[in-house]
Amino acid sequence: MIAKPLILSKGIWKIISACNFFPEYHFQKNIAQADAVFGWGLRPSTRKAQAYAKQYSLPYIALEDGFIRSLGLGAKGHLPLSLVVDDAGIYYDTTRPSRLEHLILSADSMAPEMLADAGKAISFIIHNKLSKYNHAPEFSDGLKRGRPSEKPIVLVVDQTFGDMAVKYGGANEHTFYEMFQTALSENPDAEIWVKTHPDVLSGKKRGYLTDISLSDNRIRLLAQDINPISLLEKADKVYCVTSQMGFEALLLDKHVVTFGLPWYAGWGISDDRHEALPDLIQQNRRSSRSVVQLFAAAYLQYSRYINPNTDEPGTIFDVMDYLTAARRLNEKLRGCFYCVGMSLWKRAIIKPFFNVPSCRLKFVSSIEKLEKTTLPQDARLLIWGRGNDEINKFAENRRLPAVYMEDGFIRSVGLGSNLVAPLSLVTDDIGIYFDASRPSRLESILENQVFSEQDFQTASYIADMLTRAKISKYNVGGGKLDIPDTQRQILLVPGQVEDDASIRFGSPKIDTNLALLKKVRERHPEAYIIYKPHPDVVSGNRIGAVAVEDAAKYADQVAADCDILTCLEAVDEVHTMTSLAGFEALLRGKTVYCYGLPFYAGWGLTHDDLTVSRRTRKLALWELIAGTLIYYPSYIHPETRRFISVDMAIRILSLYKKQNKNNNLIEKSFLSKQLGKLKQLSASLKSN
Repeated sequence: MIAKPLILSKGIWKIISACNFFPEYHFQKNIAQADAVFGWGLRPSTRKAQAYAKQYSLPYIALEDGFIRSLGLGAKGHLPLSLVVDDAGIYYDTTRPSRLEHLILSADSMAPEMLADAGKAISFIIHNKLSKYNHAPEFSDGLKRGRPSEKPIVLVVDQTFGDMAVKYGGANEHTFYEMFQTALSENPDAEIWVKTHPDVLSGKKRGYLTDISLSDNRIRLLAQDINPISLLEKADKVYCVTSQMGFEALLLDKHVVTFGLPWYAGWGISDDRHEALPDLIQQNRRSSRSVVQLFAAAYLQYSRYINPNTDEPGTIFDVMDYLTAARRLNEKLRGCFYCVGMSLWKRAIIKPFFNVPSCRLKFVSSIEKLEKTTLPQDARLLIWGRGNDEINKFAENRRLPAVYMEDGFIRSVGLGSNLVAPLSLVTDDIGIYFDASRPSRLESILENQVFSEQDFQTASYIADMLTRAKISKYNVGGGKLDIPDTQRQILLVPGQVEDDASIRFGSPKIDTNLALLKKVRERHPEAYIIYKPHPDVVSGNRIGAVAVEDAAKYADQVAADCDILTCLEAVDEVHTMTSLAGFEALLRGKTVYCYGLPFYAGWGLTHDDLTVSRRTRKLALWELIAGTLIYYPSYIHPETRRFISVDMAIRILSLYKKQNKNNNLIEKSFLSKQLGKLKQLSASLKSN
């Protein structure tokens, strides 16, 4: 049994050190201790590794990227989320058997549960349009000349010149020419779309069909970077040599014609034209198999996955969930973003949240400098909060689309005003969630999103995690709340920062903490009212303090040192302007009264003084949670600076909260605040 494989490749070492694909192996750099040699497929760079294996009579084990790899390209620094490991050959080399071939041949013995998982995964891939790489935009009919054609569409898939899958798949330049001419002759009434690699027209690489004549008006060359599944959905028939797009077309139940020997050819599910296929069948290397069996063998048995949130061994479903969210964010942030006048601290903080393949983030010191900049067609402004008059006027005059950003709802252990970095950020291409005077992306999600059964399960799990781990936005404070034994109804009034934009644009009638206290006491003269000042106000960083004598007039108790969740557990109702505490109260089954227009009001879950005519839908609590915590924000690991899921963010905050339970994260001396800020700033800059 192999336990100590030798690795000579720096690229493989980089993957091994970053991702835990092989917990059972103890990798070696010295041949004396090795019992096998790992190399990357059959590319020329593995000749040394293969020679070592032969010289020392050790097995050579081939690694390759998996079939669902990552959001972006490996050349751009995106590490693989899946790998294949082959001790017999490698899947694209059909000149000899491979481990994948053995798995497919034994597919009749697969457990029904595995085939069920395969069917579930195929449906998920098609619905969410997942492929090997997932950064490309979806195909749009806007790419067509004029109106969509009513003719059948035949897709011919080109490959890059020198592709190992072509060389070891029994094909060459003539094979591609034959495929192209056959597609033309067999489909005289169809449009012929030739999909070539984007690197071909950019001059970086050469394709096999680069020099085809476009004199025939039926032929259309597609060199744009296009999401494969979205393109295959448009095709009626697909011609390929050895491209993985051929198998993806089979997942979509398309008629697929192969001219090489890809791993999925010869199993009775494709129209195969290669002359060597009869020999494979005669050698008992091919038999009748279904698409689901091939998928189960290749994607479930042959491939290894890591959980992108933990870097521990995972499943295809971990990777697909992650990539679906990453694709959604990548599409939302597609373009060139200009951020004006942002401090060095905030620049360092936000960079990881925009580290997706389709986003180009640029910082400009002033509007004056931006005015002198030649902006690309996909330019957008990136604005913190709601922005200011100057930048909003610039966007309006230049007709530049804007994206607004703000801290997420599960933020940190510590205050933003003390420069504690956030784990979450929301980006909004319509408005911003706290501004009820206009629509926002969150409001659109809550109004229109078709939530799934998986959303229900995830949202329910998140709600349970938040309540059990006692996680809130800032996770500061502590102490106990001593309430006298009383039969009176207990109400919580959470204080807010009074110049906060959520009050300025979301609470037009009551806009101070004192006014809110007065109103609640007026409506509930017999209630026991607890006033909880905002942590930023208690820390002295923001305005909104209520004088002690004024608080005493309207509140029975002031809980300055107690954390918000302890307060929520002790009360019957929460009365707020726009505080996030109202949302946190809903998670814990409390009754909530809104005197302003927070994002969670107007959906049938709260008692509202004001209304928003745009909010017409009645939501279940889990739908509010799904929209607010799953679809709207993005989350970053504070150490790796990579994207994580909301449940991973909760786990991290829970751990950090335990580590900081004896520290006062609200009231600090001036010197300790400044030292803390320097420490946070230094850590953030280093991580970027």
